[in-house]
Amino acid sequence: MMDASGRQSWIRAALLIGVVYFLIGRGFALPADQLGVWRLAAWVASAAVAASHIGYEHFRLNNSPRATALHAAIAVAFGAFALALAANIHDLGSASGYRPRMLIALVAWPLLTAVPAFIVALAAAAVLARLPTKRFRE
Repeated sequence: MMDASGRQSWIRAALLIGVVYFLIGRGFALPADQLGVWRLAAWVASAAVAASHIGYEHFRLNNSPRATALHAAIAVAFGAFALALAANIHDLGSASGYRPRMLIALVAWPLLTAVPAFIVALAAAAVLARLPTKRFRE
């Protein structure tokens, strides 16, 4: 059972990591030249953030693989929601006017990113849970 400080810890981490995903998504989208290189760099940066989050949940918070995957998916969904919100705001100022179908992105982007993130994080956390642990004496 998790106490209140543990619950707050993972929520803060998920929100912070969601902001990092948002910043990666926005920051790596800015350079227009060599788009493929920047897109690959964004994937690598996001993968590093995801691995760090899974490691934090497993090693620091001692969460189960399911809880780790859920928390990682929530962080990804939050970042995707923030990107969808930014896209909606950007669309408001576009010359062609706001397209109401952009509202779909507020639901679709978090779902389309959180489900695969949950599956990958669950697999990674399950592997980590099966690794032998060494306890060092201090």
